[in-house]
Amino acid sequence: MKRIALFVDVQNIYYTCREAYGRQFNYRKLWQHLGYEGDIVLAVAYAIHKGDDGQLKFQDALKHIGFEVKLKPFIQRSDGSAKGDWDVGITIDIMEAAGEVDSVILLSGDGDFDLLLQKIHQKYGVETQVYGVPALTAKSLRDSASQFHPIDAALLL
Repeated sequence: MKRIALFVDVQNIYYTCREAYGRQFNYRKLWQHLGYEGDIVLAVAYAIHKGDDGQLKFQDALKHIGFEVKLKPFIQRSDGSAKGDWDVGITIDIMEAAGEVDSVILLSGDGDFDLLLQKIHQKYGVETQVYGVPALTAKSLRDSASQFHPIDAALLL
């Protein structure tokens, strides 16, 4: 049975699905689909904590499915811009998990993860899969993964 580690860049998936389709991603459907591929031994969703009710319900739903939810505070800068970036946290967790699993699955369109996927594939021989919205996923990220899965209507609510 293939051992799978699943990592979700929640903000990226939320905004790309909303921009491309005006819909939300169906995490339960993905979980069911991956369950046929192997055993999900680790699943982490990285989110920004704003504390509103809708967000708390969403985080509870993710936990109910089987995700560990890691939260970072939402930071509003004095210039009006906002910060809530999990890239380093996701990278560390993937590096730590890569040697223990057969497949690393990343949900993100962020090209910053391309070198990470190349590195863990070279170092551990681990399969790397990316799920992303095709038009909004960096080409470098798609190219660095063993498999790219386009997020389409079948994976949306």
